[in-house]
Amino acid sequence: MRRTALPVTIATISVSLVGCGGLDPTGSSADGRPAKGDDITVGLLLPEKSNPQYEQFHYPVIKAKVESLTRGRGRVEYANAEADADEQTRQLQQMIDERVDVILLDPVDTHAIAGGVRKAKEAGIAVIAYDRLAEGPIDAYITFDNELVGEVQGRSLLEALGEDAGPSDKIVMMNGSPTDPNAAQFKAGAVLALDGKVTIAKSFDTKDWKPQTAEKNMAEAINEIGKDDIKAVYAANDGLAGGIIEALKAAGVTDLPPITGQDAELSAVRRIITGEQYMSVYKPYPEEAENAAEMAVAKAQGRDIQFEALTSSRVDSPTRKDIPAHLVPVVALTRDNIKDTVIGSGMYKLSEICTPRLAADCAATGLKK
Repeated sequence: MRRTALPVTIATISVSLVGCGGLDPTGSSADGRPAKGDDITVGLLLPEKSNPQYEQFHYPVIKAKVESLTRGRGRVEYANAEADADEQTRQLQQMIDERVDVILLDPVDTHAIAGGVRKAKEAGIAVIAYDRLAEGPIDAYITFDNELVGEVQGRSLLEALGEDAGPSDKIVMMNGSPTDPNAAQFKAGAVLALDGKVTIAKSFDTKDWKPQTAEKNMAEAINEIGKDDIKAVYAANDGLAGGIIEALKAAGVTDLPPITGQDAELSAVRRIITGEQYMSVYKPYPEEAENAAEMAVAKAQGRDIQFEALTSSRVDSPTRKDIPAHLVPVVALTRDNIKDTVIGSGMYKLSEICTPRLAADCAATGLKK
Protein backbone atom coordinates (compact mmCIF):
# COMPACT_ATOMS: atom_id res chain seq x y z
CA MET A 1 0.00 0.00 0.00
CA ARG A 2 1.39 3.39 -0.99
CA ARG A 3 1.01 6.00 1.72
CA THR A 4 0.91 9.79 1.55
CA ALA A 5 0.79 12.26 4.39
CA LEU A 6 -2.59 13.26 5.74
CA PRO A 7 -3.23 16.96 6.23
CA VAL A 8 -4.15 17.71 9.81
CA THR A 9 -7.00 19.95 8.63
CA ILE A 10 -9.16 17.13 7.26
CA ALA A 11 -11.41 16.84 10.32
CA THR A 12 -11.95 20.60 10.44
CA ILE A 13 -12.76 20.76 6.74
CA SER A 14 -15.21 17.87 6.90
CA VAL A 15 -17.08 19.32 9.85
CA SER A 16 -17.38 22.74 8.30
CA LEU A 17 -18.68 21.34 5.03
CA VAL A 18 -21.25 19.19 6.78
CA GLY A 19 -22.61 22.33 8.33
CA CYS A 20 -22.80 24.21 5.02
CA GLY A 21 -25.62 24.19 2.54
CA GLY A 22 -25.93 21.16 0.28
CA LEU A 23 -23.52 20.82 -2.64
CA ASP A 24 -24.29 19.28 -5.98
CA PRO A 25 -21.77 16.86 -7.59
CA THR A 26 -19.78 19.75 -9.10
CA GLY A 27 -19.45 21.53 -5.77
CA SER A 28 -21.93 24.35 -6.49
CA SER A 29 -24.97 25.01 -4.31
CA ALA A 30 -27.47 26.62 -6.63
CA ASP A 31 -30.52 25.68 -4.54
CA GLY A 32 -28.80 25.02 -1.24
CA ARG A 33 -29.71 21.33 -1.45
CA PRO A 34 -27.50 18.28 -2.02
CA ALA A 35 -27.89 16.20 -5.17
CA LYS A 36 -29.74 13.67 -3.00
CA GLY A 37 -31.62 14.49 0.18
CA ASP A 38 -31.23 13.18 3.70
CA ASP A 39 -33.45 10.15 3.08
CA ILE A 40 -30.58 7.83 2.18
CA THR A 41 -29.66 4.25 3.00
CA VAL A 42 -26.06 3.30 3.80
CA GLY A 43 -25.27 -0.40 3.50
CA LEU A 44 -22.74 -1.61 6.07
CA LEU A 45 -21.12 -5.02 5.62
CA LEU A 46 -18.80 -6.14 8.43
CA PRO A 47 -16.75 -9.35 8.29
CA GLU A 48 -16.94 -11.16 11.63
CA LYS A 49 -17.81 -11.09 15.31
CA SER A 50 -14.75 -12.74 16.86
CA ASN A 51 -13.26 -9.26 17.18
CA PRO A 52 -15.73 -7.52 19.53
CA GLN A 53 -14.83 -4.08 18.18
CA TYR A 54 -17.11 -4.53 15.17
CA GLU A 55 -20.29 -4.92 17.20
CA GLN A 56 -19.27 -2.68 20.10
CA PHE A 57 -17.86 0.30 18.24
CA HIS A 58 -17.92 0.26 14.44
CA TYR A 59 -21.61 -0.40 13.77
CA PRO A 60 -23.08 1.75 16.59
CA VAL A 61 -20.84 4.74 15.80
CA ILE A 62 -21.51 4.59 12.05
CA LYS A 63 -25.25 4.27 12.65
CA ALA A 64 -25.33 7.23 15.03
CA LYS A 65 -23.20 9.41 12.74
CA VAL A 66 -25.31 8.69 9.66
CA GLU A 67 -28.44 9.60 11.61
CA SER A 68 -26.80 12.79 12.86
CA LEU A 69 -25.58 13.87 9.42
CA THR A 70 -29.01 13.27 7.86
CA ARG A 71 -31.05 14.78 10.68
CA GLY A 72 -32.50 11.42 11.54
CA ARG A 73 -33.75 10.68 8.03
CA GLY A 74 -30.93 8.42 6.86
CA ARG A 75 -30.53 4.83 7.97
CA VAL A 76 -27.92 2.07 8.02
CA GLU A 77 -28.71 -1.38 6.62
CA TYR A 78 -26.32 -3.66 8.53
CA ALA A 79 -25.14 -7.23 7.98
CA ASN A 80 -22.28 -9.23 9.49
CA ALA A 81 -20.89 -12.21 7.55
CA GLU A 82 -19.40 -13.94 10.63
CA ALA A 83 -16.22 -14.88 8.71
CA ASP A 84 -18.14 -16.50 5.82
CA ALA A 85 -17.02 -15.05 2.47
CA ASP A 86 -19.90 -16.67 0.55
CA GLU A 87 -22.40 -15.26 3.03
CA GLN A 88 -20.93 -11.79 2.59
CA THR A 89 -21.29 -12.08 -1.18
CA ARG A 90 -24.99 -12.89 -0.66
CA GLN A 91 -25.37 -9.97 1.73
CA LEU A 92 -23.79 -7.62 -0.79
CA GLN A 93 -26.09 -8.84 -3.55
CA GLN A 94 -29.10 -8.31 -1.30
CA MET A 95 -28.06 -4.70 -0.72
CA ILE A 96 -27.65 -4.22 -4.46
CA ASP A 97 -31.13 -5.65 -5.01
CA GLU A 98 -32.53 -3.33 -2.34
CA ARG A 99 -30.88 -0.37 -4.09
CA VAL A 100 -29.07 1.12 -1.12
CA ASP A 101 -27.41 4.44 -1.94
CA VAL A 102 -23.84 3.59 -0.91
CA ILE A 103 -22.07 0.60 0.65
CA LEU A 104 -19.38 0.51 3.35
CA LEU A 105 -17.64 -2.84 2.89
CA ASP A 106 -15.22 -4.54 5.26
CA PRO A 107 -14.48 -7.75 3.35
CA VAL A 108 -14.02 -11.25 4.73
CA ASP A 109 -12.01 -12.20 1.64
CA THR A 110 -10.77 -9.22 -0.33
CA HIS A 111 -10.34 -11.16 -3.57
CA ALA A 112 -13.56 -13.20 -3.45
CA ILE A 113 -15.72 -10.09 -3.01
CA ALA A 114 -14.40 -8.36 -6.14
CA GLY A 115 -17.19 -9.71 -8.35
CA GLY A 116 -19.82 -8.33 -6.00
CA VAL A 117 -18.11 -4.95 -6.00
CA ARG A 118 -18.28 -4.92 -9.80
CA LYS A 119 -22.00 -5.71 -9.69
CA ALA A 120 -22.57 -2.82 -7.29
CA LYS A 121 -20.67 -0.50 -9.59
CA GLU A 122 -22.73 -1.66 -12.56
CA ALA A 123 -25.87 -0.92 -10.55
CA GLY A 124 -24.63 2.61 -9.89
CA ILE A 125 -23.92 2.04 -6.18
CA ALA A 126 -20.67 3.42 -4.81
CA VAL A 127 -18.62 1.06 -2.62
CA ILE A 128 -16.23 2.39 0.04
CA ALA A 129 -13.79 -0.17 1.44
CA TYR A 130 -13.81 0.05 5.23
CA ASP A 131 -10.84 -1.11 7.34
CA ARG A 132 -9.76 -3.71 4.73
CA LEU A 133 -9.10 -2.93 1.08
CA ALA A 134 -11.40 -4.99 -1.14
CA GLU A 135 -10.49 -5.70 -4.74
CA GLY A 136 -12.65 -4.50 -7.62
CA PRO A 137 -13.76 -0.97 -8.62
CA ILE A 138 -13.70 0.51 -5.11
CA ASP A 139 -14.59 4.21 -4.94
CA ALA A 140 -12.58 4.97 -1.79
CA TYR A 141 -10.90 3.39 1.21
CA ILE A 142 -10.68 4.27 4.89
CA THR A 143 -8.45 2.45 7.33
CA PHE A 144 -5.71 2.87 9.85
CA ASP A 145 -2.13 3.17 8.63
CA ASN A 146 -1.55 -0.57 8.56
CA GLU A 147 2.18 -0.68 7.85
CA LEU A 148 2.67 1.81 10.65
CA VAL A 149 0.72 -0.53 12.95
CA GLY A 150 3.24 -3.30 12.24
CA GLU A 151 6.18 -0.93 12.67
CA VAL A 152 4.81 0.25 16.03
CA GLN A 153 4.40 -3.37 17.16
CA GLY A 154 7.90 -4.31 16.02
CA ARG A 155 9.57 -1.28 17.61
CA SER A 156 7.68 -1.90 20.86
CA LEU A 157 8.91 -5.49 20.93
CA LEU A 158 12.52 -4.30 20.56
CA GLU A 159 12.01 -1.75 23.32
CA ALA A 160 10.70 -4.50 25.59
CA LEU A 161 13.74 -6.66 24.88
CA GLY A 162 16.03 -3.79 25.81
CA GLU A 163 19.43 -2.60 24.63
CA ASP A 164 20.95 -6.08 24.85
CA ALA A 165 18.60 -7.46 22.17
CA GLY A 166 20.40 -8.97 19.20
CA PRO A 167 20.24 -11.51 16.37
CA SER A 168 20.72 -14.35 18.85
CA ASP A 169 17.30 -13.57 20.38
CA LYS A 170 14.62 -15.80 18.90
CA ILE A 171 11.07 -14.55 18.45
CA VAL A 172 7.86 -16.06 17.08
CA MET A 173 5.63 -14.16 14.65
CA MET A 174 1.90 -14.90 14.81
CA ASN A 175 0.47 -13.04 11.82
CA GLY A 176 -3.15 -12.55 10.82
CA SER A 177 -5.30 -14.21 8.21
CA PRO A 178 -3.79 -14.73 4.74
CA THR A 179 -7.08 -13.57 3.16
CA ASP A 180 -6.87 -10.19 4.93
CA PRO A 181 -4.59 -7.71 3.11
CA ASN A 182 -4.23 -5.72 6.31
CA ALA A 183 -2.48 -8.72 7.87
CA ALA A 184 0.15 -8.66 5.14
CA GLN A 185 0.72 -4.95 5.76
CA PHE A 186 1.00 -5.43 9.53
CA LYS A 187 3.52 -8.20 8.90
CA ALA A 188 5.53 -6.10 6.43
CA GLY A 189 5.75 -3.21 8.88
CA ALA A 190 6.80 -5.49 11.73
CA VAL A 191 9.46 -7.25 9.65
CA LEU A 192 10.81 -3.85 8.61
CA ALA A 193 11.29 -2.96 12.28
CA LEU A 194 12.63 -6.37 13.36
CA ASP A 195 14.77 -7.43 10.40
CA GLY A 196 18.41 -7.94 11.36
CA LYS A 197 17.81 -7.05 15.00
CA VAL A 198 16.39 -10.40 16.17
CA THR A 199 15.90 -13.86 14.68
CA ILE A 200 12.40 -14.76 13.54
CA ALA A 201 12.60 -18.43 14.52
CA LYS A 202 9.04 -19.30 13.51
CA SER A 203 6.32 -17.44 11.61
CA PHE A 204 2.66 -18.40 11.17
CA ASP A 205 -0.28 -17.01 9.21
CA THR A 206 -3.45 -17.51 11.27
CA LYS A 207 -6.51 -18.52 9.25
CA ASP A 208 -9.55 -16.35 10.01
CA TRP A 209 -7.67 -14.67 12.88
CA LYS A 210 -8.79 -17.46 15.24
CA PRO A 211 -7.20 -17.39 18.73
CA GLN A 212 -7.58 -21.18 18.93
CA THR A 213 -5.40 -21.55 15.83
CA ALA A 214 -2.83 -19.18 17.33
CA GLU A 215 -2.77 -21.26 20.52
CA LYS A 216 -2.17 -24.44 18.50
CA ASN A 217 0.56 -22.81 16.40
CA MET A 218 2.25 -21.40 19.48
CA ALA A 219 2.32 -24.84 21.08
CA GLU A 220 4.08 -26.09 17.94
CA ALA A 221 6.62 -23.26 18.16
CA ILE A 222 7.29 -23.99 21.83
CA ASN A 223 7.94 -27.66 21.07
CA GLU A 224 10.26 -26.81 18.18
CA ILE A 225 12.20 -23.88 19.65
CA GLY A 226 11.97 -24.57 23.38
CA LYS A 227 9.98 -22.49 25.85
CA ASP A 228 13.09 -20.96 27.41
CA ASP A 229 14.52 -19.86 24.07
CA ILE A 230 11.55 -17.75 22.93
CA LYS A 231 12.46 -14.21 23.94
CA ALA A 232 9.35 -12.43 22.57
CA VAL A 233 6.23 -13.01 20.49
CA TYR A 234 4.81 -10.78 17.79
CA ALA A 235 1.03 -11.21 17.86
CA ALA A 236 -0.78 -9.33 15.12
CA ASN A 237 -3.83 -8.63 17.29
CA ASP A 238 -5.14 -9.07 20.82
CA GLY A 239 -7.18 -12.17 20.04
CA LEU A 240 -4.06 -13.96 18.85
CA ALA A 241 -2.16 -12.69 21.89
CA GLY A 242 -4.74 -14.33 24.13
CA GLY A 243 -4.27 -17.69 22.39
CA ILE A 244 -0.48 -17.37 22.61
CA ILE A 245 -0.63 -16.67 26.34
CA GLU A 246 -2.79 -19.76 26.89
CA ALA A 247 -0.23 -21.91 25.04
CA LEU A 248 2.67 -20.50 27.04
CA LYS A 249 0.90 -21.08 30.33
CA ALA A 250 -0.01 -24.62 29.27
CA ALA A 251 3.70 -25.22 28.62
CA GLY A 252 4.51 -24.14 32.17
CA VAL A 253 5.86 -20.67 31.37
CA THR A 254 5.29 -18.41 34.38
CA ASP A 255 7.52 -15.49 33.39
CA LEU A 256 5.87 -14.56 30.09
CA PRO A 257 7.98 -12.99 27.33
CA PRO A 258 6.95 -9.64 25.82
CA ILE A 259 3.88 -10.13 23.62
CA THR A 260 2.40 -7.54 21.28
CA GLY A 261 -1.21 -7.06 20.21
CA GLN A 262 -3.58 -4.75 18.40
CA ASP A 263 -7.12 -3.35 18.82
CA ALA A 264 -6.99 -2.46 22.53
CA GLU A 265 -9.60 -5.08 23.42
CA LEU A 266 -10.78 -4.81 27.00
CA SER A 267 -9.29 -8.20 27.90
CA ALA A 268 -5.96 -7.10 26.41
CA VAL A 269 -5.95 -3.82 28.34
CA ARG A 270 -6.40 -5.85 31.51
CA ARG A 271 -3.57 -8.18 30.48
CA ILE A 272 -1.32 -5.16 29.91
CA ILE A 273 -2.08 -3.96 33.43
CA THR A 274 -1.21 -7.37 34.93
CA GLY A 275 1.91 -7.67 32.77
CA GLU A 276 0.81 -10.72 30.79
CA GLN A 277 0.79 -8.72 27.53
CA TYR A 278 3.36 -6.03 26.85
CA MET A 279 1.41 -3.75 24.50
CA SER A 280 -1.44 -3.34 22.08
CA VAL A 281 -2.15 -0.82 19.34
CA TYR A 282 -4.78 1.75 20.19
CA LYS A 283 -6.81 2.58 17.12
CA PRO A 284 -9.36 5.36 17.59
CA TYR A 285 -12.33 3.45 16.19
CA PRO A 286 -14.82 6.27 16.72
CA GLU A 287 -12.68 8.52 14.51
CA GLU A 288 -12.45 5.86 11.79
CA ALA A 289 -16.16 5.03 11.98
CA GLU A 290 -17.31 8.65 12.03
CA ASN A 291 -15.11 9.56 9.07
CA ALA A 292 -16.40 6.50 7.20
CA ALA A 293 -19.97 7.64 7.82
CA GLU A 294 -19.12 11.14 6.59
CA MET A 295 -17.55 9.68 3.45
CA ALA A 296 -20.59 7.49 2.79
CA VAL A 297 -23.10 10.28 3.28
CA ALA A 298 -21.04 12.71 1.18
CA LYS A 299 -20.80 10.15 -1.63
CA ALA A 300 -24.50 9.32 -1.53
CA GLN A 301 -25.49 12.98 -1.54
CA GLY A 302 -23.04 14.06 -4.24
CA ARG A 303 -21.01 16.33 -1.98
CA ASP A 304 -17.80 16.03 -3.98
CA ILE A 305 -15.81 18.78 -2.26
CA GLN A 306 -16.42 17.24 1.15
CA PHE A 307 -15.65 13.76 -0.17
CA GLU A 308 -12.35 14.91 -1.67
CA ALA A 309 -11.38 16.64 1.59
CA LEU A 310 -11.90 13.33 3.42
CA THR A 311 -9.87 11.29 0.92
CA SER A 312 -6.67 13.21 0.26
CA SER A 313 -4.38 10.15 0.35
CA ARG A 314 -4.05 7.49 -2.35
CA VAL A 315 -3.54 3.70 -2.15
CA ASP A 316 -3.27 0.86 -4.67
CA SER A 317 -5.05 -2.49 -4.67
CA PRO A 318 -4.22 -5.47 -6.91
CA THR A 319 -7.03 -4.37 -9.25
CA ARG A 320 -7.03 -0.57 -9.06
CA LYS A 321 -4.49 2.22 -8.69
CA ASP A 322 -4.80 5.61 -7.00
CA ILE A 323 -7.84 4.83 -4.85
CA PRO A 324 -8.88 7.90 -2.82
CA ALA A 325 -8.16 7.10 0.82
CA HIS A 326 -8.12 8.31 4.40
CA LEU A 327 -5.50 6.77 6.69
CA VAL A 328 -6.09 7.19 10.42
CA PRO A 329 -2.98 7.29 12.70
CA VAL A 330 -2.44 4.86 15.60
CA VAL A 331 -0.77 4.84 19.04
CA ALA A 332 1.22 2.17 20.92
CA LEU A 333 -0.78 1.26 24.03
CA THR A 334 1.26 0.34 27.11
CA ARG A 335 0.80 0.56 30.88
CA ASP A 336 2.06 4.15 30.71
CA ASN A 337 -0.71 5.65 28.56
CA ILE A 338 -3.91 3.70 29.30
CA LYS A 339 -5.39 6.73 31.01
CA ASP A 340 -4.64 9.05 28.09
CA THR A 341 -5.88 6.69 25.37
CA VAL A 342 -8.65 4.16 25.98
CA ILE A 343 -9.98 5.92 29.08
CA GLY A 344 -9.42 9.48 27.91
CA SER A 345 -11.23 8.82 24.62
CA GLY A 346 -14.20 7.24 26.34
CA MET A 347 -13.53 3.84 24.80
CA TYR A 348 -13.65 2.24 28.26
CA LYS A 349 -14.52 3.41 31.73
CA LEU A 350 -12.00 3.01 34.52
CA SER A 351 -14.49 0.78 36.32
CA GLU A 352 -14.66 -1.55 33.30
CA ILE A 353 -10.90 -2.00 33.25
CA CYS A 354 -10.09 -2.03 36.94
CA THR A 355 -12.23 -4.80 38.35
CA PRO A 356 -11.81 -5.69 42.05
CA ARG A 357 -9.46 -8.51 41.07
CA LEU A 358 -7.14 -5.99 39.36
CA ALA A 359 -7.28 -3.33 42.07
CA ALA A 360 -3.65 -3.77 43.16
CA ASP A 361 -2.32 -3.94 39.60
CA CYS A 362 -4.32 -0.84 38.62
CA ALA A 363 -3.00 1.06 41.62
CA ALA A 364 0.55 0.10 40.66
CA THR A 365 -0.13 1.41 37.17
CA GLY A 366 -1.45 4.71 38.52
CA LEU A 367 -5.09 3.91 37.77
CA LYS A 368 -7.26 4.63 40.77
CA LYS A 369 -11.00 5.06 41.09
